[in-house]
Amino acid sequence: VNGIEIYSMKIDSKVTSRFAHNVITSRAVNRGNVSKEVFFDVELPKTAFITNFSMTIDGVTYPGTIKEKEAAKKQYEKAVSRGQTAGLVKASGRKTEKFTVSVNIKAASKVTFELTYEELLKRQFGKYEMFIKVKPKQLVKDFEIEVDILEPQDITELEAEGTFITNELQNTIKKTFAGKKGHVSFKPTLDQQRTCANCSQSVLDGDLIVKYDVKRTTPDNLQIVNGYFVHFFAPTNLPKLSKNIIFVLDTSGSMYGREMEQTKEAMLKILDDIKEDDFFNLILFDSEISTWKETLIKATPENLDEARKFVRHISAQGMTNLHGGLMRGIDILNAAHEENLVPRRSASIIIMLTDGHPNVGVSNIQEIEKAVKKAIDGRYTLYNLGFGSGVDYGFLERMALENKGLARRIYPDSDAALQLQGFYDEVSNPMLIDVELNYPENEISDLTTNSFKHFYDGSEIVVAGRFVDSNQNHLSVDVRGEGADSALSYTTQQDAEQTAQGFQEQHYIFGEYIERLWAYLTIEQLLEKRITATGEEKENLTAQALALSLKYKFVTPLTSMVVTKPEENGNEEGIADKPTEVLNMNLQNLFSKPDACVVYAKLLPIVKLISIKPSFTSPVYHTYASQPTWYTSVDGDPHFIISVPQKKDAICFNINENPGMILNLINDPVTGITVNGELIGDKRANSDAKVQNSYFGKLGIANKLLDFKLTVTPETITIQNGDEKTGFTWLDSVTLQQAGLTLIINRKKNLVLSMGSGVSFVVVLHQVWKKHPLHQDFLGLYTLESDKLSEQTHGLLGQFFRPIDFTILEIHPGSDPKKPDATMIVKNNELTVTRGWQKDYRRDPKHGVDIPCWFVHDNGAGLIDGVHTDYIVSSLF
Repeated sequence: VNGIEIYSMKIDSKVTSRFAHNVITSRAVNRGNVSKEVFFDVELPKTAFITNFSMTIDGVTYPGTIKEKEAAKKQYEKAVSRGQTAGLVKASGRKTEKFTVSVNIKAASKVTFELTYEELLKRQFGKYEMFIKVKPKQLVKDFEIEVDILEPQDITELEAEGTFITNELQNTIKKTFAGKKGHVSFKPTLDQQRTCANCSQSVLDGDLIVKYDVKRTTPDNLQIVNGYFVHFFAPTNLPKLSKNIIFVLDTSGSMYGREMEQTKEAMLKILDDIKEDDFFNLILFDSEISTWKETLIKATPENLDEARKFVRHISAQGMTNLHGGLMRGIDILNAAHEENLVPRRSASIIIMLTDGHPNVGVSNIQEIEKAVKKAIDGRYTLYNLGFGSGVDYGFLERMALENKGLARRIYPDSDAALQLQGFYDEVSNPMLIDVELNYPENEISDLTTNSFKHFYDGSEIVVAGRFVDSNQNHLSVDVRGEGADSALSYTTQQDAEQTAQGFQEQHYIFGEYIERLWAYLTIEQLLEKRITATGEEKENLTAQALALSLKYKFVTPLTSMVVTKPEENGNEEGIADKPTEVLNMNLQNLFSKPDACVVYAKLLPIVKLISIKPSFTSPVYHTYASQPTWYTSVDGDPHFIISVPQKKDAICFNINENPGMILNLINDPVTGITVNGELIGDKRANSDAKVQNSYFGKLGIANKLLDFKLTVTPETITIQNGDEKTGFTWLDSVTLQQAGLTLIINRKKNLVLSMGSGVSFVVVLHQVWKKHPLHQDFLGLYTLESDKLSEQTHGLLGQFFRPIDFTILEIHPGSDPKKPDATMIVKNNELTVTRGWQKDYRRDPKHGVDIPCWFVHDNGAGLIDGVHTDYIVSSLF
């Protein structure tokens, strides 16, 4: 491809006691007659830690070095300033993160890339699963995957399948297993890789999935090697516990459409799987809270039928009272236990699904977290499912972890219903509650988590630790748990000699695998604890995780791997065929993001520039008129215009509210951007008017992530960065640029604020005759490229940043012959609307341009989520 031939790619995986050590080696040659750029581009499981990377060019090896993020950043910047290439890794996809590095090599030169990563394979639905991404992007002469598995408990089953398998590839995956050893290999020929007989494209694009399980003659397996131990606990043939499950579902307006339909589809399938011994209930939250039943209900066939009818009639509307929904669910569980409505030996679970951010009722997320934790008090497990990319996932994750659960993102794709059902399947069969694995305190140090609220059928609990005496070779463990019929209680023991007998085939073992497994698991759990920790506790957890990451050379959220390779004597030939690309990214942001790790070729330095033009300079009118036609605006007294490009039409509505009221226009919890507007009235009330005019006399635009606030009035413009304030008037012409934003003031006309996310706001100044007896100066707001904000964005304007659909029926004459009425079907509501027009002042602040639109009456009732008074806030920021 483009003169570069990948002539060899080998993936070698060694799995020892669930711990996988994977090495990807790719060899390429430049077949061209000029220098070419070679890319090494692989996808890894998100649960894996990279441990090593190197590239060898014409016999010279350039190794990656793993350092603390701040130190890595300094080395990276230093290399870039010298004209060298460097780079780092980033997350991508549902389950993967992408490692990409590129390097220029001379004609006929060869390069070898080698990447190593490790992960602990999790057991789900009775099997351990490992997936290997297969995507070489071209035909490879020598392509091979080898997986060797060694399990001391003996392997009972082994599966291997590829999502890319064609008829020609059916017999290319080989698998064998016997006793403790298993082997999988995949080695297709060049012809087998082709998409057709004479094609040059590769059919290899997908996952190779390996699944296996081990023999279990006892509930657990202990292994001791060189001062470290690992304990695998997975009892079988236990009677299933009944469960008490509360489903808390977001039915706010943002769930309207496919998300709501997929949620209902998943719930109907989940209801089919609920056991008759279980108890359950359904809580819905939007602006209000509604419940299917007032108490937990036994899952009889009759009750399940009634629940299905309830689910089929769920609709989406209103705002997001997340706190109210969760608290109602917790109260119902509390009452059921206090009144002995549910069995004493049962598992209580709350599953909450939302696509939004709390914006009615208690909306402060810290207050919600505190209230939920206090109400649950360690008695139940909370699982939070975040639908789509717009949720505040950090909030959902913290709240779940504080209540012995976990958070899971549900991707808004065609299989969303399957994702929801799949999560339920993972937690639908609790076998034990309150499991504790107790080890002699005086013998063990640095123990990983050893108490668990639930043990689910088909899963496995893993605990690892380090002996105080590294020469100790014996361990006994007390196991406790509550089952469906009785308590589980026993003691298990293991000697190091028994572990050694289980691993007679040293060929399969890599390094100090139990020590590295312990380090992997410890880092993973320390990072998880950091999510809910604060202050000194968080600092201590960070220090511990960082020290282990550096010692064992793991690329984690606290470390980065830097690869630096000098350019070829700095001459032009080395970059002859390199495409140009500007990465508009703030270095500090890159290295501060927890999921940002290593690999890009070049990153341009950030330039900070502030230029203030004198007032007499002719204004620079920003060319936002060329922006896409999809925009939203509020102007006049105040008229809201919602562009609907797929309909080549627009919807409009007015908000009639008293002067002094502040309305929330835009709120995006993901990017931290908010816009609020304060209303002003005429200089004096108009006694002839039924409704008094009001306009926006002050706008506040904030970006919490940048600690930035902009206050705009018809007289002044005030910028606040942290504690530092800068003021301007509308007589100034200003261009201001800093990391993450650009501000342009066009004298006496408008200002344009562009945020780093890509969204832009235009504030238009409307000036009236100073001696006008009634009216006064006011402002208009226009948003451009609002799709760059998250799906979670809300507010009077923000809720329309996602596509909205409507249908117009029965157009007929209205009270004004020039303005016909019609019926609009929107958000499952039937509204009477009127055809009219509103002014767009973006291009002509004085006269404006008429925009035809369908006018929704009564303050946008039926179109906006909730009612317009829901959007009144207490202050501009």
